[in-house]
Amino acid sequence: MIRARTVVLPNGVPPILPPRAAGRPRTTLSADLPTGLRVLAAHAPGAPLAELRLVIPYARTEPGLAAAQELLAACLGTGSRDRTRQGIADRAADLGAELSTVVTAESLILSVSVLAPGLPGALDLLAELLLRPRYEEGEVALAQRRAAAAPRAPAPRVRLRRAALAHGFGPHPLSSESGGTAPLLDVVSLVPDDLLALHARAVVPGGSSLVVLAGEEPDAVLRLAGERLAAWSGGPSGLTLPSFARPVPRPGAVELTEPGDSEAGWGDAVAGQSLVLTVGPGVPTADPLHAPFHLAQLVLGGYASARLARQVRDRLGLAYDVSAGLRENGAGSWLEIACAGAPGGAGRIAAEITRCLRDLAEDGPSRAEVDRARAYAAGFTRFALATRAEEASALAGFAAAGLEPDWLDGYRERLAAVTPEQVADAAARHLAPDRSVVATYEPGSMAAPPHPGPHAPDPTAAPPHPGPHAPDPTAAPPHPGPHAPAPKAAPPAAGPHAPAPTAAPPHADPHAPAPTPAATSHDQKGAHQ
Repeated sequence: MIRARTVVLPNGVPPILPPRAAGRPRTTLSADLPTGLRVLAAHAPGAPLAELRLVIPYARTEPGLAAAQELLAACLGTGSRDRTRQGIADRAADLGAELSTVVTAESLILSVSVLAPGLPGALDLLAELLLRPRYEEGEVALAQRRAAAAPRAPAPRVRLRRAALAHGFGPHPLSSESGGTAPLLDVVSLVPDDLLALHARAVVPGGSSLVVLAGEEPDAVLRLAGERLAAWSGGPSGLTLPSFARPVPRPGAVELTEPGDSEAGWGDAVAGQSLVLTVGPGVPTADPLHAPFHLAQLVLGGYASARLARQVRDRLGLAYDVSAGLRENGAGSWLEIACAGAPGGAGRIAAEITRCLRDLAEDGPSRAEVDRARAYAAGFTRFALATRAEEASALAGFAAAGLEPDWLDGYRERLAAVTPEQVADAAARHLAPDRSVVATYEPGSMAAPPHPGPHAPDPTAAPPHPGPHAPDPTAAPPHPGPHAPAPKAAPPAAGPHAPAPTAAPPHADPHAPAPTPAATSHDQKGAHQ
């Protein structure tokens, strides 16, 4: 079976790996092929399935390519010069394999799960799609019709994030229209030759990485991958996210309003919501000071009973969706707090967020809070990503982020060594509210009231909207580290910052905001965007 999913989020640090028995470190070998492809082979003795993750740079840094990138991601895997869509599906079934694609803000990820004996055949099928692609007119037309039926206007949360990032970090693909959905007219005007030209430029080994988690010995896997993919050439494509112009965000306030009713409030969910989103400085996963920052982030809003959730949601009833996590990708890293509540409440929500940030930055956390956060983070590393598929995605995320595959092996020890004083210092350095961008959105003609400081609960306030809310498809993927849960087929943004399960990506770590963005899933028996 072949599936494609498209998510428009910045990919973060990779997700957390499940712990292994003491004294049994995972055997991994890596090699850089002459073509520029980096291959990482990890040994999983006795595993009934082999997991493959191919991560290709695919950032939307060139507005003129956005439409073609959107269609290529939907159509890749629907045919080759040797097989039709049905032929590929039949071959995958023969191997006991499942193929899927995911697009993040910076990568195109091809994932394959296959029965262990089918690993050589899966590599052959992958090479066929990479080396001999075919974008049939019927498949392209089908993807175009689905693109035409999909809403094109970005949701309020998407526009709010773009505005906050633009204010904080300056002009960047993540804060521009080119980082979102391609214009409809551009999408429907493309022909198969346009996709073949983009495939030749962008779907290349230069700058890409392949992770294989299998029961075969790593040296045998490296030889096998080298043989099957030796003819794949080209690149690098240059489709990589540039760094932000500023390493830390410029603080300030951003207000976003619009007349009339909004069609979507939080991602694709219920209309008419107040939204608050803050962008503050973050500490990258590879930084030695990351562990104290991670614990401070967890105390603030990394799990269901953290300070923000207790104050804004449980005590005051101002918001029904509250999260705080590190976002990290090739552009940089930042701490993002996001809340959704009833219309008219953005100002009060922002004031309470400001108060929580100030209290934690000035007074620091209690020892009990640090111990709870430490236990949560350590526990998350034990069971959050317990399957081979999640582990493979995590390894792919680490490889794409330039981290060593054993980065997580020592993370619990680093967390255990952090003192409450170090967490308080991290909070003082990074969580002070005067270092953040505070962006608010009110639906329709409602304007958010000023938020100069904390407010007492309003007994007459409208109750929070009870309806469900979907994750924002254009949101920046959570940092794929120990905190975030990873998306099934893509390397999680896995890093210690992702919001809890709620994940760093493409795949999550204890800090990373989980599956972060809402993915649009398509079964490639009729791929759609």
